Amino acid sequence: MLGRLRTVVKASSSNSIRNYLGYTSGVEKKTVTVIPGDGIGPEITSSVMGVFQAAKVPVEWEIFDISGGQPISQELIASISRNKVALKGPLYTEILSGSQSRNMELRKALDLYAHVVPCKQIPGITARHDDVPVDLVVIRENTQGEYSGLEQTLTPGVVQSLKIITKEASERIARYAFEYAKANGRKKVTAVHKANIQKQTDGLFLATCTEIAQEYPEIKFDHTIIDNCCMQLVKSPEQYDVMVTPNLYGNIVSNIGAALIGGPGLAGGANVGERSIIFEMGAHHVAADIAGKDKANPTGLLFASVMMLKHLGLNDHATKVETAINAVIKEGKKTSDIGGKASTKEFTGAIIDYIEKNQN
Repeated sequence: MLGRLRTVVKASSSNSIRNYLGYTSGVEKKTVTVIPGDGIGPEITSSVMGVFQAAKVPVEWEIFDISGGQPISQELIASISRNKVALKGPLYTEILSGSQSRNMELRKALDLYAHVVPCKQIPGITARHDDVPVDLVVIRENTQGEYSGLEQTLTPGVVQSLKIITKEASERIARYAFEYAKANGRKKVTAVHKANIQKQTDGLFLATCTEIAQEYPEIKFDHTIIDNCCMQLVKSPEQYDVMVTPNLYGNIVSNIGAALIGGPGLAGGANVGERSIIFEMGAHHVAADIAGKDKANPTGLLFASVMMLKHLGLNDHATKVETAINAVIKEGKKTSDIGGKASTKEFTGAIIDYIEKNQN
């Protein structure tokens, strides 16, 4: 159970760093940077650590506490750059006031250009479309668009926000989407845009996706306008497979995707760069209203950790953890947001018990 988890064993010279040494079994350990984050972040991150210890995953954690609006330090960036892999809880961004989103700061500092969110129905969870197969992947350009952060006041009462779209970034995300589809046996890629109105910015994005599609004749390509896409997702989500989007639309579509499979606590995700990857929940909800109340659903971060294990080549451990998550949910042990009565610790404990009972 979680009570057996040794969460902090050694402090470094910086108060923002803690090291948690995972299971040591004679094999080489992988070092992973961890950002527990704000709100429910520390609880769901602790859940992952407990499950990893039960599954005997050979990892070592470098933990950075940047909760409460603490800035992104160069020490944190160096840790992720060195380890090349991080696990992150949600980070709160103030509305109206405050500095730039720390999520965006991390993406730009590490050039994490692709946000990947698989949204697939989970047996045992009642969703909006139980009668149709929801199994889609949102691949979002992560560095440009409306999130460029270029805003200014032209005159009192008149403000301007610049939407930046480049061919280079569009080509990179389009090629990533097609390569992802090819590697994962996917049949179709859909580009999401608003090129009927934003003819130059979204027009460039769509034209670039169409151009890249010619290199992958075995994969079907189509495109859809963002407003129609949202309607179609709610109405007939089974028509979508891999979806490639500019920045803002991807944030919207991935949240709809999470809702389609049961809620924000269920989808895992990854921010992908050429040199490093940050794994996190697919929907970035801090859930401050339930923080510290033992009500958080750690499933999304657990699924993100499964993605991380596969990325690290720890496929047997990934299968062990993923099988346990699905088995516990199917047996009816669920948190309240998905129709159950289990607390965070009870749900995590059930996964740990399943792993220990079925340990090879």
